[in-house]
Amino acid sequence: MNKIVFLLEEPSMEILLKGMLPRMFPETQFQYLSYDGKSDLEKNIPIKLRDWQEPGARFVIVRDNDGGDCIALKQRLARICAQSGRRDSLVRIVCQELEAWYLGDTYALAEAFGDEKLGNIRRRARFRNPDDVPKPSAALKELIPNFYKADAAELMATHLSRERNISPSFKALLTGLDELISGCAA
Repeated sequence: MNKIVFLLEEPSMEILLKGMLPRMFPETQFQYLSYDGKSDLEKNIPIKLRDWQEPGARFVIVRDNDGGDCIALKQRLARICAQSGRRDSLVRIVCQELEAWYLGDTYALAEAFGDEKLGNIRRRARFRNPDDVPKPSAALKELIPNFYKADAAELMATHLSRERNISPSFKALLTGLDELISGCAA
């Protein structure tokens, strides 16, 4: 099996994926490179894609949308990948922030933070489509006063469920990985 290399916007994304993906894809080898924000990530994409020496490595770029145009952002990042000689890179946009994925699985949120009331917030109109919540991290801070991004990523990594999660951007990442992994095995 070839390696899948993630280029990530922030350390909390790395923490979450490191704790979650081996559980969901136990036969796959992953490597994670996190950067210090969007501009740092985007500056490093062409460098990493052009200079990577390990044959057979496949790349996944993951970046928050933060209220931007998802389609335009994805196209721009795909263009950077193509110009860097890695047209086959998978680009996934988190709508709006990583924490929307937590709101997509409120039962995992309840389990991770030991508060069963959190499991029912998906019934509120505000949380019915987690990818539409403008500032998911702020919403979670309101619900969970001791919410900290890195700590939450570590807690949520062991609880997020592929089957329960209703975040379209979470599902898009996993579907893309399914396809990428099956293509690597072929």
